[in-house]
Amino acid sequence: MVKRAIPSREELFEILQSVKDPEVPVLSVVELGIIRDVVASDAGVVVTITPTYSGCPAMHAIELEIRRALAAEALGPVEIRTTYSPAWTTDWMTAEAREKLEAYGIAPPGRAESSELIPLRRRAATIRCPYCKSHNTEQKSVFGSTACKSIWFCNECRQPFEEFKAI
Repeated sequence: MVKRAIPSREELFEILQSVKDPEVPVLSVVELGIIRDVVASDAGVVVTITPTYSGCPAMHAIELEIRRALAAEALGPVEIRTTYSPAWTTDWMTAEAREKLEAYGIAPPGRAESSELIPLRRRAATIRCPYCKSHNTEQKSVFGSTACKSIWFCNECRQPFEEFKAI
């Protein structure tokens, strides 16, 4: 029996590109920035992940899909380590992920606030509609279909849409 060569970090990240976010299936967990590190050795593969937030209901499904993707490449056993520090931020999303979100009909997040303090505002700034690209939009609800999204409405094309919140 020929032993499989230990894949590089880049090869492992490429394998994990096939693992999609169950809540936004056009994005991989790599594009989202959930995969913090992945290392293979003769003993198996260790994947370090950071959830988008501590109560994310998709993390169990994501962990199962990570294990499935690596097993399909005859890699294992797989250990998944979860780290919460530093906390995940939308700034870790790739530019490609932001483009895919918009093409999917979800407004991508802007840059996360860099300050330790959260600025107080009377209302949210307008964001660009992912359909017609107008800024004539208004937030209808801070709460969307998941905790990481909010509901918006475009006054130009009259379409409701979600925004992926900047965290």
